[in-house]
Amino acid sequence: MTTEFIKPFYGTTIVSVRRNSKVVVAGDGQVTLGSTVTKHKAKKVRRIYHNKIIVGFAGAAADSLYLSEKLEKKLEEYNGNLTRSAVELARDWRLDKYLRRLEAMMIAVDSSKTFLISGQGDVIEPDDHVLAIGSGSVFAQAAALALLKHTELDAKTIALEAMNIASSLCIYTNNVLTVEEL
Repeated sequence: MTTEFIKPFYGTTIVSVRRNSKVVVAGDGQVTLGSTVTKHKAKKVRRIYHNKIIVGFAGAAADSLYLSEKLEKKLEEYNGNLTRSAVELARDWRLDKYLRRLEAMMIAVDSSKTFLISGQGDVIEPDDHVLAIGSGSVFAQAAALALLKHTELDAKTIALEAMNIASSLCIYTNNVLTVEEL
């Protein structure tokens, strides 16, 4: 599932791959301001809610961190139910006057679900166990889908290879990766 229908974010790539009861979220570390790289080792993938949920985000850093905190509060409120928390976050994000201005997207995963959450009210679960957001999302998703279909590689290896391919093609993505696995 690509995110071309939503305003693209320049400066990151996040990919999620699910295979054989494992799920991996990987993200690059590059931060850019305009055409200048200002940071190489940013952490855009992290664990939340007692290490049971992994989130990866693309967009403005402060907005992304704020939304991650909002999701964690929803998870606390709904006892770790990712589906309900994602829907409630997306609803608030779309309807709230302040939140509506935030420029970010998020992938959130637990042991059984993967969601793209956007400020347009989207909560989308992919059909094919791969999801990518950010400026290099098309490259990462295409690579991950091909590897998933034509190899027996594990989820982590597929995510790493997809990110390396994206970083070789997208000028807003580097190969300094953060990887989390459940």
